[in-house]
Amino acid sequence: MAAKKGARIIITLECTECRSNPDKRSPGVSRYTTTKNRRNTTGRMELKKFCTHCNSHTVHKEIK
Repeated sequence: MAAKKGARIIITLECTECRSNPDKRSPGVSRYTTTKNRRNTTGRMELKKFCTHCNSHTVHKEIK
């Protein structure tokens, strides 16, 4: 039996400040995982989350 493909998928959110700024406080990139409904949210998600490397709230974008 084949498993049904659900509407919810797991995505990864990555900090945009850490990715673009080479001279930051500490090495590394802040990443979060969450789920989204692919039928309701077809585009890429953007959320403001806390980045431990930037030590502030920054925009985190969905990556593949």
